[in-house]
Amino acid sequence: MADKTYHQEEAIHNVLLMRDVLSGLPKYVSNYFRAIEYSKAPRTRLGYARDLKTFFEFLIASNPALKDLSPREIPISVIEQIQAEDIEEYMDYLKVYKKDGHQYTNNERALKRKLTALRMFFAYLYKNGQIQSNPALLVDMPKIHDKAIVRMDANEVAQFLDNVEYGNKLSDHQHAYHEKNKKRDLALLTLMLGTGIRVSECVGLDINDVDFDYDRIKVVRKGGYESYVYFGQEARDALLDYLEERKDIVTCEGHENALFLSSQRKRISVRSVENMVKKYASITTPLKKITPHKLRSTYGTSLYQQTSDIYLVADVLGHKDVNTTKKHYADIDDWQRMKAKDAVTLREKPDQS
Repeated sequence: MADKTYHQEEAIHNVLLMRDVLSGLPKYVSNYFRAIEYSKAPRTRLGYARDLKTFFEFLIASNPALKDLSPREIPISVIEQIQAEDIEEYMDYLKVYKKDGHQYTNNERALKRKLTALRMFFAYLYKNGQIQSNPALLVDMPKIHDKAIVRMDANEVAQFLDNVEYGNKLSDHQHAYHEKNKKRDLALLTLMLGTGIRVSECVGLDINDVDFDYDRIKVVRKGGYESYVYFGQEARDALLDYLEERKDIVTCEGHENALFLSSQRKRISVRSVENMVKKYASITTPLKKITPHKLRSTYGTSLYQQTSDIYLVADVLGHKDVNTTKKHYADIDDWQRMKAKDAVTLREKPDQS
């Protein structure tokens, strides 16, 4: 395990999970996933596989003629007969449904992802002549309503990091863990707030990904490509302080290279970072739901306010399309408008001298 990076291990894990899902689906579904193997990341393909499994289960539940079949036994002739109305019924079903005694819901963003998975699947079947039409194209995508952008203001960031460093307002139980992990927590959260890296990029860092000669880290972005991200003096100091402590920790086998470690001396998980952020944010900004992604939003907005360069922000955040940056930081245009309010002089002020 030690000879593979975190991201390589994650990719292998997702491929194995996907194979397990596909083992219960028809062969023509597996053929589709082989076709997109090199165009979609393993995590994306796993999501698509799970979505298609849900669709096949819906077909069985909604069609009495299929009730004695398993998803794997559904022939392509059934798919050939599906109409746009059937897919619209499926989308309505996804809003609230029960499975194995549990109730599941999907918001408009989740519905859009599931329809996208279905559209791609039907497009493949149509392109390869396995069906004569593509009914998924006739189904409108759910309308996505913009949400208010949540992030921390400058004073909240300062208070947040103070709480991380000093353990302000933590319970007695939390203080015990804080004393043990505060250098790690401060280094990790200062790095995230000071670079805008994704939580998956953060937990995937190895010790040798940190370059103090140039004050930068090497991260693996979405899509698997590598990129250098630069950090400031605060992150440098916090990282050096943590690494002094880190060098004396004997890790579990296979986790020797991990930069950030859990209390179990293994690479820290995404869930652990989510819980860490939640703990400190709840005592800093109790009225705001701050997640690791909101730390990224906080950094992106601050960088834009300092530079007014949306293309720089997009590059630093690893967005391939600047429109993605604009969408996630929708009020940047308002910031520019506010700056422009005094840019035009209507009348010269009289000389008071």
